[in-house]
Amino acid sequence: MKKFVNDPADVLAEALRGIQAAHPDLRVDAENRVILRAEPTRAGKVALVSGGGSGHEPMHGGFVGRGMLDAAAAGEVFTSPTPDQVLAATQAADSGAGVLHIVKNYTGDVLNFEMAAELAAAEGVQVESVVVADDVAVQDSTWTAGRRGTGTTVILEKIVGALAEEGADLSAVAELARRVSAAGRSMGVALTSCTVPAAGRPTFDLPDDEMEVGVGIHGEPGRSRVKLASAHEIAKLMVDPIVHDFGDAVGPAIVLLSGLGGTPLIEQYLLYGEIAPLLADAGVDVQRVLIGDYITSLDMAGASLTVVKADDEMLRLWDAPVVTPGLRWGA
Repeated sequence: MKKFVNDPADVLAEALRGIQAAHPDLRVDAENRVILRAEPTRAGKVALVSGGGSGHEPMHGGFVGRGMLDAAAAGEVFTSPTPDQVLAATQAADSGAGVLHIVKNYTGDVLNFEMAAELAAAEGVQVESVVVADDVAVQDSTWTAGRRGTGTTVILEKIVGALAEEGADLSAVAELARRVSAAGRSMGVALTSCTVPAAGRPTFDLPDDEMEVGVGIHGEPGRSRVKLASAHEIAKLMVDPIVHDFGDAVGPAIVLLSGLGGTPLIEQYLLYGEIAPLLADAGVDVQRVLIGDYITSLDMAGASLTVVKADDEMLRLWDAPVVTPGLRWGA
């Protein structure tokens, strides 16, 4: 394993120190391992709190800032943040208007966010939660009951963050979050495994001439392991299950193609060049596209495709200004 690390046990703590050094508009609570906006949540604004295991950067800490999240709890690599971490993030972000928890559907995340919400409620903090479960690859996995939560999380945080920035109340923010969550579908493909620093070796064995179709962002098995195919064939393996799962006309949509950490942009754009006509042929009217590393799996070579049905309100909020380390426009 060749990595820019000191002690593998200190990777998260030292990465958080680097985040603080690089982004003066953020504040890192090193004790609780929570990333916050440097400025407190303004009075009357609903706070958005998310989090999860580290190793998926820029998600979630890279999406803390104006127009997206107010706080993110950072668990160890591929490990859910503890209830105490989520509670600390919730308490720090709350300004009295309530807090929305945005949770990916992984068992540890769901349980720990639920416990933190109960603890926060006992202290008088109003909390609503939305669980993102958009991965069409498998219904249940090693890590989940139901579908895994992946790329729709990024689009949801952007859209709902803009509504919260406009001053909408907690009920309206939560309702929109659930609409976006229900409108999203994702599918990923891996060409290599990832390497967790503490383990020092690949998470799973994937021969050079094979690929994992429907891989999870922690390296969980997908639908099938097949022979390595061309970009054209891979695009079809990603698009077809998404379109089929929608079951009806998609219409206007926001599309995210995220690299999984080890795929260069030239390959991501090449792959999207194959995906775009397939989406068009299937009746997906792509209104907005985001391509790059936005939800990763450490150093895995691969990509994840997300399609979210988008109405006019979602498109307007997507276009609203955002200022975060991982996403920035209009400001």
